[in-house]
Amino acid sequence: MPTAFTHRFRDPALRELALRHRSTGARNNERLEFLGDALVGLFAAELLYGRFPDADEGELTRWRARMVNEAALARIARELDLGDQLQLGPGELKSGGFRRDSILADAFEALVGACYLDGGYDACRQAVRAIFETRVDAVTRAQEKDPKTQLQELLQGRGLPLPVYELTASRGADHAKIFDVTCIVAAFDLRCAGSGSSRRMAEQAAAAAALERIAEARHG
Repeated sequence: MPTAFTHRFRDPALRELALRHRSTGARNNERLEFLGDALVGLFAAELLYGRFPDADEGELTRWRARMVNEAALARIARELDLGDQLQLGPGELKSGGFRRDSILADAFEALVGACYLDGGYDACRQAVRAIFETRVDAVTRAQEKDPKTQLQELLQGRGLPLPVYELTASRGADHAKIFDVTCIVAAFDLRCAGSGSSRRMAEQAAAAAALERIAEARHG
């Protein structure tokens, strides 16, 4: 069954504002995106909490992250055809901003924020849960991707350069070496360190640190 946003706006201007990217000018969807970000996280957490009474906090946190991360919300936005409805400035339009994960995810969150202002808490909750309920089982069954893959997909989704991993040191005896790696994410001006008993494990640790820093910057 195709994804649909079930709320019907009483004030069409709110929906229009939700789909107006900041590249169009001062009147844009950033404030609505701020509001919608909080609501999306809340409704996802509530749905998981009720559906899985035996899950611990760690499981619930991981599942919520999969439901509301940038790539997941961008997929929902594509299913709702939000890319075709976005208002973008000339630069973003030329560079294909309507296909970019970050812009699509923000537009979905802005739409949720607009729904809340237009119809109230219950109407917004119903619209968001209707979308999430169709994918919650897949999210909880999915095998979690490793940090390097997650970081690569996040950057690719935004059209940004891929990270670079540098081996900075290796120490210890041959049978018990520890490798130190730095993950460089130029687009976010990040240099994150990681260590492990193999170079691959050190790269994964560094990528995980980078993902955490990017998440803090987004939600901080």
